[in-house]
Amino acid sequence: MSSTVSLKQLVNDNGPLILDGGLATELEAQGAKLQGDPLWSARLLQTDPQAIKDAHYSFLLSGADVITTATYQASISGFIEHLDVSSEGARELLMSGVHLAKETVTRFDCGHRRLLVAGSVGPYGAFLHDGSEYTGAYAQEMSVEELKVWHRPQIDSLAAAGADLIAFETIPSIKEAEALVELLREFPDCKAWLSFSCKDGKCISDGSLFTDAVQVSSRSTQLLAVGVNCCSPDVVEPLLDSARTLLSPDLSWVVYPNSGEEWDTERGWKTSEKTSAWRPELSDTWVKQGAALIGGCCRVGPAQVAELRSKLKGSCTSPAS
Repeated sequence: MSSTVSLKQLVNDNGPLILDGGLATELEAQGAKLQGDPLWSARLLQTDPQAIKDAHYSFLLSGADVITTATYQASISGFIEHLDVSSEGARELLMSGVHLAKETVTRFDCGHRRLLVAGSVGPYGAFLHDGSEYTGAYAQEMSVEELKVWHRPQIDSLAAAGADLIAFETIPSIKEAEALVELLREFPDCKAWLSFSCKDGKCISDGSLFTDAVQVSSRSTQLLAVGVNCCSPDVVEPLLDSARTLLSPDLSWVVYPNSGEEWDTERGWKTSEKTSAWRPELSDTWVKQGAALIGGCCRVGPAQVAELRSKLKGSCTSPAS
């Protein structure tokens, strides 16, 4: 993000910024077969980049102000292992995630909306592809330095490609958050948000209190926002409320829950009687709590994002022709 335009300025001028929804959700709706793939949507960076651009475009049409790159489950090591590419080829693929998103923004050319591209960085558990991104168990066996070594090439690639900001997403472990906060200092021109996966209305996925996670995040002067993603919409309000006195003046909340369905590593997404439906009216409360970036995660598609934008900012107009 340009140093001359702050997140708070954008929000003051335009209201909360609308994030996109689940990229893989939209790709699967378009026919992509992603379930069980260790690279998930990142594989399409090599095999079907146009599908990624089409999915980005769908979210822009629905009213998203920020689109995230198809790099959540991407890494240098992962590409080398699963695509049989060189280290340089893997780096180029990571960078292409930003390039595809920026090309789509240029094609959209809405004129009156400031559009941003966030370079997605998932947790180490996403590379493991074993469901540990929702527990953070791996962090118990890793040091902060080891986590920094892992994440460094991904951040370097996305920054070099020109992402407007970095999105540290679905972070389940307070130790991994510490690593990312420290690592971000190595990229002084980068701004970012950091969002946690959470197990309930008090704790992130590794069992640490959300309040402690926010305190760790507040150490960074480069973070624009901290918050939650890929959790049930019902736990957002109590999580934000628990840490309301800890948010520094320079930080805002970022909120993008999933549909409320539960993920089963064996069977995929499942519904239950406790499943909370996606309800855009919940966003009113999140705005009152100070959320500046609001969107959706898994199982939230362009139609739901359009409902969210309509609720918070009015209907989206079509791009210039």
